[in-house]
Amino acid sequence: MSASLAREVESLPDERFRHEALFYAGDDQFVEACVTFIKAGLEADEPTLVVALADKLEKLREALGPDAERVQFADMDTVGRNPARIIPAWQEFVDEHAEPGVRLRGIGEPIFPARDPHELVECERHEALLNLAFAGADRFWLMCPYDTDALPAEVIAQARRNHPYVAHGEHRELSADYIGDEAIAQPFAAELPEPPEDAAEVSFVHGELAKVRRLVAEHCSRAGLEERCAEVVFAVNEIATNSLEHAGGSGLLRMWRAGERFVAEIFPGELVVRMYFSA
Repeated sequence: MSASLAREVESLPDERFRHEALFYAGDDQFVEACVTFIKAGLEADEPTLVVALADKLEKLREALGPDAERVQFADMDTVGRNPARIIPAWQEFVDEHAEPGVRLRGIGEPIFPARDPHELVECERHEALLNLAFAGADRFWLMCPYDTDALPAEVIAQARRNHPYVAHGEHRELSADYIGDEAIAQPFAAELPEPPEDAAEVSFVHGELAKVRRLVAEHCSRAGLEERCAEVVFAVNEIATNSLEHAGGSGLLRMWRAGERFVAEIFPGELVVRMYFSA
């Protein structure tokens, strides 16, 4: 990287949104890189939010010592159980702390080995959408750690495509693989896996939403998600209502259990909306 390009990379955090992938190998490198990043922000009185799994947060708190009191922490298992909720969490942080001349720092690790393939697709979509969601945000530096020892090579490659900047320890550079706005559409190109043959299926038209809600509640309860039935019914009802109002007045609902999750899929017209719910 040329000297002029290096200066450009270092100056951008002070001027606009900087979305950066941090590649590390193992917990020790994670802690070292994140603590360095956090302390640099604390020295400049920059509000900082870290969203990661609980065990990682505990390691960071221990390494930071008393400085941990000046950092906001949130458990990714709670914030990111549904990856679509991660961007609103960052937006809330930005809205709360944004002030003229103040830079914000964030560390967010939405992708980790325990994610299943369906979650990975949603998380990669989230990472791509961050570039659009915060394109107009001033002075917000968001670093997303990726464990190169534990994650598949394709996940690391996708991180390079979704992040304009990459870091290895304290070495930072522009990502040569970043594909810009194209990254936002890329995760949608993947084919959804076919539902199982025993998936429940029901068509519906105007006047039949009560039937849809009843069937969803029954199947959700059988799948072991009794405590979330109301939430699941509400979500499916909203999509089904939109299907009736905006996609031809009819729809098709499929439901099944996938491991520990209840899956509901609605065809409003030619669009497929698939929702995963965990117990």
